[in-house]
Amino acid sequence: MIDKIGLAIITLFGIGNIKYAPGTVASFVTCLIYLPVYIYKPNFIIIIVIFFIISIYSIILIDKLSNHFRKKDSEEIVIDEFIGQSIPIIIIYSIFRINEVMFEEFFTNFIPLSFLILFVLFRFFDILKPFPINLVDKKMKNGFGIVLDDVIAGIFTTVLYFIGYYFYYS
Repeated sequence: MIDKIGLAIITLFGIGNIKYAPGTVASFVTCLIYLPVYIYKPNFIIIIVIFFIISIYSIILIDKLSNHFRKKDSEEIVIDEFIGQSIPIIIIYSIFRINEVMFEEFFTNFIPLSFLILFVLFRFFDILKPFPINLVDKKMKNGFGIVLDDVIAGIFTTVLYFIGYYFYYS
């Protein structure tokens, strides 16, 4: 029973079993999952704590359940895409949430476009795996490595988004 729940989590409740582009679908669904967060505006500290709990638990589950898949970093394991795609969404939410006036302007004018940009940028980095993502992907074949390459892709996405945001507003 515990293994079934764990498999459901690391496959993002079956999204990883989709035949074509499960990682892309998982990233897209992640964006959809976070839309209510932006609408209902919960405390960003709660979001960050939940994110870290999910991340740590996912690493443990991947290590424990990777023998259920053909290879270590199987396409069916898409919780890493959820974690990586969450990083820029949570960081942007946290920054804009601190400044309520900025958040309202951001929310009314840029949420759909920002989510699209974040989705495309994350998929770009996750698929092409530039350095050091490619190094982590090749060398670390455990739960931490499987998640870490997507975390780095999420960080790259965040940095590039803010560079674009800065040039757009300056």
